[in-house]
Amino acid sequence: MSDQVPQPDGQPVLATHGLNKAFGALQATSDVSIDLRAGEIHAIIGPNGAGKSTLINQISGGLAPDSGRIEFLGRDISALPAQARAKAGLGRTFQISQLCMEDTVLENTVLGAIGETQGVWQFWRPALKTADLIARAEAALERVGLIAERDVTCANLSHGQRRQLEVAVALTLSPKAFIMDEPMAGLGAAGSKNLTGFLDGLRQEAPILLVEHDMDAVFALADRISVLVYGKIIATGTVDEVRSSKEVREAYLGEAA
Repeated sequence: MSDQVPQPDGQPVLATHGLNKAFGALQATSDVSIDLRAGEIHAIIGPNGAGKSTLINQISGGLAPDSGRIEFLGRDISALPAQARAKAGLGRTFQISQLCMEDTVLENTVLGAIGETQGVWQFWRPALKTADLIARAEAALERVGLIAERDVTCANLSHGQRRQLEVAVALTLSPKAFIMDEPMAGLGAAGSKNLTGFLDGLRQEAPILLVEHDMDAVFALADRISVLVYGKIIATGTVDEVRSSKEVREAYLGEAA
């Protein structure tokens, strides 16, 4: 894992500027401007259908915005494909698993280390014999607590272990920032607690843009929270500021605040 990347004059590690995306008459994101700073976890919350997945897909390169731009480490990456953004240091975990279920934990992690996609996996099978890739993959598995399962087929992992494996895959590329899309999804109380503890320490190595519905995890982890409702950011602030916002309470949090 790389050290935090200092940005000049407090410049954000990652920033969006006026992102817009429409699907017909539906405005999925509307003039969304957010940033991620070194050493922080910035959580994006909001009701189902608010545009969170659309926003994350635009940032990670899976979906082109209609307008606006995305900057990463001071560079405009708006035109880069997802793979190029990953290689530049933008790590992502997914709401829906992107793992190769028929392959082992180690194979999945080595695949992450070479930064390729599932579609070319057969071509990269010889990489399993490359010592430095294996060492990088094993180090990532050790960090997330899965080294003992290195030879287990992914299909035989628990849901929580698969979430851990996705983090390990992201770690192999030594990201300079993480985008995490509902990492707590499907985890029980114990699994959420364990992953919360891990992410709490991870922010010191690379900041995290976190989309999450588990409000206990959000309130425990977030340095800042942005609230997305009907494609628009209606509030950004600290946990206390967001919890005390009448507009946020009415639009989303309700009694959860």
